[in-house]
Amino acid sequence: MEFRETFRNNKFKIEFFITITLLVLILVTLSNFLNFIERRNGVILNDPVLNLFDPVDLTWLTFGLIYVSLIAAIIFFSKKPQLLLLAFQSYILMIILRMMAMYLVSLNPPEKMIPLNDPLVEFFGTGQMLTNDLFFSGHTATLFLLFLLADLKSLKIFFLISTITLAISVLLQHVHYSIDVLAAPFFAYGSFKLIEKLRQKFSSSLSLKS
Repeated sequence: MEFRETFRNNKFKIEFFITITLLVLILVTLSNFLNFIERRNGVILNDPVLNLFDPVDLTWLTFGLIYVSLIAAIIFFSKKPQLLLLAFQSYILMIILRMMAMYLVSLNPPEKMIPLNDPLVEFFGTGQMLTNDLFFSGHTATLFLLFLLADLKSLKIFFLISTITLAISVLLQHVHYSIDVLAAPFFAYGSFKLIEKLRQKFSSSLSLKS
């Protein structure tokens, strides 16, 4: 009901369609960019955290957490259209920042990495296995972004636990360096806060004009 009422607002409708269009464009751009990153040669870091243990294959746990969290977020955010819009816009900015970070920080995967085959990325891309999309961890950042967006306590706790569990999982599997995982929440927080402030400023400007 709330979504239908909000969607009747022409300003929201225009903003929503522009946001969805940008999201599709940025996802297509990301797929092409990841193929470029995969062909580029980077450096291998000597990570003292990863040196402590041999890798363990936790692919099923990782994607279980990702997709359960995404489904929960879609169900919850679909009832709150403004929050859904904030989520899409924050995610768009986070992807842009991640592409910039990967371009500037050229890394090769850890030597003992067990590849993590992401069916979603492979669907949007060429099916090529991606291993160089390292700094920063997109999966960790995405789940932390969901934690920031959720305004229901139980859901917020679930997203936080999922973020921590996933961060540990990708490290145990040597999919990422520890710096990739540690940096992810900061990029997610920055994206969320910047979009939130821009939306508040935009709303205030419209209120003053009216």
